[in-house]
Amino acid sequence: MSNQQTLTFQEVLDIVESLPEHQQESLIDILRHRLIEHRRDALAKNIREARQEYARGEVKKGTVDDLMRELSK
Repeated sequence: MSNQQTLTFQEVLDIVESLPEHQQESLIDILRHRLIEHRRDALAKNIREARQEYARGEVKKGTVDDLMRELSK
């Protein structure tokens, strides 16, 4: 398979189903851990950005009512 070839979702499923069960389970574990890591990285990025916005004074403080009033403007 060349680097430029794109597989469809169904083709990937067919390939995975052709693997032995223990390899399918390993693949599921690997994918689950990668998804967790991706979410963790995204959360860390959001936290860094929020801290930077706070440091620049771009964060507003207030109550939920204040927020709702701001959003309704």
